[in-house]
Amino acid sequence: MGKNTVEAKTWLDKHYGVSAPGKSTICDWYSNFKRGRTSTEDSKRSGRPKEVIIPEIIRQVRQIVLTDRRVKVREIAETVGISTGSAVSILHDHLHMKKLNVKWVPHFLDIEQREKRVADSKSCLDMFNRNPSEFLRRYITMDETWIHHYIPKSNRSSPEWREAGESRSKRVKQVDGLVRFLPVYFGMDMV
Repeated sequence: MGKNTVEAKTWLDKHYGVSAPGKSTICDWYSNFKRGRTSTEDSKRSGRPKEVIIPEIIRQVRQIVLTDRRVKVREIAETVGISTGSAVSILHDHLHMKKLNVKWVPHFLDIEQREKRVADSKSCLDMFNRNPSEFLRRYITMDETWIHHYIPKSNRSSPEWREAGESRSKRVKQVDGLVRFLPVYFGMDMV
């Protein structure tokens, strides 16, 4: 380029904007090339190689997690004989797993209840298709809300490891106290 560091910084800022390197980086480049460096590739760095993150260790970690979804990172590290940082790296970067809390649901529907809801929905759809304006004018729905007094498990005991795209588990809320039924009505015309 035939420029000094100030001219190079100005030129890079003009062409690359906010992604241009800083002044100290440009000065380092100039001094490296003055000393005879000809390559623009990063040089090898010293440091400990990542020998613990090998396919065999990754398979072991995956097997441990699939056996017990609530296993702690510390327990994985101790079992396999690696650091907790390496265990986290394997879980997140290589197995693409994350720890999710279990999803609370008010209650599960049995097959009979599901079939009843499908039949009711089909019936409503038939009525709507026959006369849409009258249906919307007269239709009243009811939404049931259950209020539970319960003591949930702690958040620390409920998270589970899940793979990318895998949905979280569902757990029915445990009722330890009073249960009240609260009907709520919706509708425009109460004829």
